[in-house]
Amino acid sequence: LQGPAHGLCPHTDGEGVGEPRFYLLSKESTETFGFCLHEELGCQGHVIRQIELGGVAQRRGLQDGDRLLQVNGHFVDHMDHLRVVQKIKASGNQVLLAVLDGDSYEAAKSLGRDLSQMLPDDIRPRLCHITRDKSGFGFSVSCPEGTKGTFQLSVLQDGPADRAGVPPGSWLLELNGDSVKSYSHTQLTKKLKQSGNKVTLLVASSAVEEFYRLRGLRVTAALADTSRLPFKVRELHLVKGPAGYGFLLKEDDCSSGGVGQFLWDVDVGLPAEQAGMKEGDRVLAVNGESIEGLDHEQTVHRIRAREDQVTLLVIDPAGDEFYHSVGCGGMVLL
Repeated sequence: LQGPAHGLCPHTDGEGVGEPRFYLLSKESTETFGFCLHEELGCQGHVIRQIELGGVAQRRGLQDGDRLLQVNGHFVDHMDHLRVVQKIKASGNQVLLAVLDGDSYEAAKSLGRDLSQMLPDDIRPRLCHITRDKSGFGFSVSCPEGTKGTFQLSVLQDGPADRAGVPPGSWLLELNGDSVKSYSHTQLTKKLKQSGNKVTLLVASSAVEEFYRLRGLRVTAALADTSRLPFKVRELHLVKGPAGYGFLLKEDDCSSGGVGQFLWDVDVGLPAEQAGMKEGDRVLAVNGESIEGLDHEQTVHRIRAREDQVTLLVIDPAGDEFYHSVGCGGMVLL
């Protein structure tokens, strides 16, 4: 991760309530984020504890006793503890956390504050996949003269870009998975022409772009809102029948490089097929936890952890290839 990931200097209002702080934690697949999340008797909220000396969390600035308010832009203070832990685990190797120091949290609660109102509504950039029609992609790009990498988009109402979810006036960050930071206007125009009939943009509204810039955080595709994309992950809930689940798991090379766990030999009429499993699907998560970095044996162990049922998050080959091409990879389960 480039640049510091510290929040703004804490400011308190007249009632002693500080501002939430934001941290983008990025780790290797063999590392942990370097903290534990506790639920404590007589203590409200999800409490940050056991911060590892020299670990990712400590290096970024998380403090013992901080309360977790948001995970990847989702408010979690009201959620069941186990669900919040699963959200962090499902995030893979990168997670964006919003926290409030313990004293401010207690003060806000005693004042009856709505903590969700202390946080911005939407802090995620957006991935949009646009298919050209006879009039083009439905957006135009402006760039201050003599600058590189600063592109603002004007969006044609009801055109392809608008239908794909590109916010008017948003800033372009990536084109087909590549950063536009070093592009001139001419280079960008050339790249758009080379895209053919389809183009994928990572964009951020002015408010989202400012949010990251003020905090020295780098906006990445891994944190993007992917809900408007045509490629969807699927959640399969399987209850074991007398003949088992009715599928095999196979470790194989991913088309994008690396190794993945794939579903094969899906038996007709058995629970796997009835749940919508297709041969060639790749497994992203088991029972709400990402399997990124796990080998075949560890994944099988996770699937068998609950005796008679399992929930799998899967993606088909076309979707898998697409997400890797735009730099999302396993992070698509955000």
